[in-house]
Amino acid sequence: MANLIITKPLLALRGILIFPGMIANIDVGREKSMAAIDAAELTDKQIILVGQKQAEQEDVTAADLYEWGVLATIKQKLQLPNGAVRLLVEGLERVHVLRAAEVHENEQDFFVGEVEVVPADDAVDAEAEGLRRLLLDAFEQWVLLTKKVNPDTVQSLKSRADVSKVPDIIVGYLTLSLTEKEELLEMAPLKLRLRKLYEILVREQEIADVAKNISEQVHQQVEQNQKEYYLREQIKAISKELGENEDVQAEIAEYKEQMSKLKMPQNVAEKINKELGRLAKMPPMTPEGAVIRTYIDSLLALPWGKFTKDNFDIDKAQDVLDKDHYGLKKVKERILEYLAVRALSKSTRGPILCLVGPPGVGKTSLASSIAKAIKRKFTRISLGGVRDEAEIRGHRRTYIGSMPGRIIHGMQTCGCMNPVFLLDEIDKMASDFRGDPASALLEVLDPEQNNSFSDHFIEFPFDLSHVFWIVTANAVDTIPPALLDRLEIIQLSSYTDEEKVKIAQLHLLPKELKLNGLEKYKVSVSEKAIRRVIHDYTREAGVRNLERKLAGICRKVAFKIVKGKGKGAQVTEKNLEKYLGPVIYLDDDISLKSSVGVANGLAWTSVGGELLKVEVLAFKGKGNLTLTGQLGDVMKESAQAGYTYIRSRAEALGIPANFGETMDIHIHLPEGAVPKDGPSAGVTMVTAMVSALTGKKVKGKLAMTGEISLSGKVWPVGGIKEKMLAAYRYGVKTVLLPKRNMQDLDELPENIRKEMQFIPVEHLDDVLKLALEDKNE
Repeated sequence: MANLIITKPLLALRGILIFPGMIANIDVGREKSMAAIDAAELTDKQIILVGQKQAEQEDVTAADLYEWGVLATIKQKLQLPNGAVRLLVEGLERVHVLRAAEVHENEQDFFVGEVEVVPADDAVDAEAEGLRRLLLDAFEQWVLLTKKVNPDTVQSLKSRADVSKVPDIIVGYLTLSLTEKEELLEMAPLKLRLRKLYEILVREQEIADVAKNISEQVHQQVEQNQKEYYLREQIKAISKELGENEDVQAEIAEYKEQMSKLKMPQNVAEKINKELGRLAKMPPMTPEGAVIRTYIDSLLALPWGKFTKDNFDIDKAQDVLDKDHYGLKKVKERILEYLAVRALSKSTRGPILCLVGPPGVGKTSLASSIAKAIKRKFTRISLGGVRDEAEIRGHRRTYIGSMPGRIIHGMQTCGCMNPVFLLDEIDKMASDFRGDPASALLEVLDPEQNNSFSDHFIEFPFDLSHVFWIVTANAVDTIPPALLDRLEIIQLSSYTDEEKVKIAQLHLLPKELKLNGLEKYKVSVSEKAIRRVIHDYTREAGVRNLERKLAGICRKVAFKIVKGKGKGAQVTEKNLEKYLGPVIYLDDDISLKSSVGVANGLAWTSVGGELLKVEVLAFKGKGNLTLTGQLGDVMKESAQAGYTYIRSRAEALGIPANFGETMDIHIHLPEGAVPKDGPSAGVTMVTAMVSALTGKKVKGKLAMTGEISLSGKVWPVGGIKEKMLAAYRYGVKTVLLPKRNMQDLDELPENIRKEMQFIPVEHLDDVLKLALEDKNE
């Protein structure tokens, strides 16, 4: 009976051959190969796999392929990240390629092969059975010798009924050349394959036996080397006992010379001498010797008794502070007060200041300027994200790779006992199973304890009382109360527009011109342009984004100069968009028209003040109060308290007494995706509710802030400066605020106090009289 002739998509293989009965992964990346896979998947998922003669050849023709291959089925297809495809295929039968040609179908080019299927010959006579047993015995010996294959595989092959698949499966376990594998693939007769593979296995056994002997010789050599190393170490120990170890003695002498230059405590010197004695008695290359050296180096790196001389010239210190930072009067006054006290007193105890303020107001850079003003060295560590107590106190020496904590490391770096030490972002610390770093800082920042700070690695008290500690935080809410109690809080408020303009002109713009190589060119940015950058392109409490925008302008100018399109630039209000693009922040959506149920509140955030719209709708219902806009619990309670107050005063306010049973009220605070909380919107929500219930408009050019009580009293709130600056920025010139907050207005610049009207209120009746318009207006 003639063999079956079929036509199927053909896939050229590089460096691999698949045999009948074999299951294997193939990575495919060439376009023709992927097209052949697609064509096979459209039919019965059968494909012809044929090896190419030259594996490195990228673009092949039919002449570059072997004449024998295998008919396989695609079991699984996986798309790889690099665009290639990984196939899981199973070989079915040998095929003899009669003709291979390239075709174009479905807008793709791929090979198609016309092949003759050569079915497996499982008829076994005495000769074939003898060869099968020899082959399996030889394979079993090879498996035991190399240990590369599970022995259960041999038993599985012995029990197979389809004898023709046995040699094909064994080939998959052997490391053979592509030529040998192709030769076995082309051997269709079973006896020929069994005989050929048996010869190959005998050869592989001999190779494995030689490899085993070589491996044993290498192991013996390694053992001999280890023995020699041990003997050498013994010789070194004998030399040491005889006083021949000059290197260790020289090292010890160097350590003692360093000790003599330091004013360290007696107990520390005794400990170092003890460790040096241990070091002298042990071989130089031992791990314990390295630990001792690290410990001694850490102790000697500390600035025992080294102090820098402070600058007590208050005028010069003030000049330095004013040169580096504009404004910030409170902080500068506190530094100058410290210098005055140090000039009059012999006490060297340093203060512990905590600079609290929004991002970008200059907390970190101010600490560096303080060090420059008082002529002290400056060191800084960032505590943001620190969770491990060992970061502060260090690791105990029993642990491998242990080292001092970051406090001691900072003291080693600065090289003196009285630096300005900055602990940055103290409010960003966290705690977990490794301890609480905030609790570890209690000892560092407590004036009564930090004269004997104990690091786990150093194991000796170290005096930190001379350090000028400066701590920075964006908010004090997340600082533990015990730690907060040890800090002297200095609030750094948001900058006003006037302050930002001055900072840009005096500091930021000269700095960016220098960084961008524009000092020698005629580059100017007008004051109006800077004001527009502040108003239209940045919205922040500090000046960090303002600096970025000025840097962007300088880069544009530098590019223009390098391109030969000018020798400078004049940036004005009119051409600003050429440098910074379209305006980012538009205030057009903040309407100041009088409206029913809409009132202007004032909010404080970590990035400054904001104008907050409160919208209220009143409609027929059953007395439900709905609150939306991601309001926090405190704000929800303020709304509920205000609603209760209105119900208790309904008739006096001109509202039907039964509105709580016949009307629903919905309070919404845009933007809905931004969480909001706090009590300061209480008066605003009450005003908007009364407006919605009475139909009276709320004055659009008026804003308000204040906490409310059930009795209608208006209580003081925080963030007054930031809130007033926000009102001024949005064009609101009249503000209602609690009477007890009037004293906080002293923090505002004088020009803003003159331009705005601040009306003190003590009761909600006062607020409603001032905020609501009469219906006939």
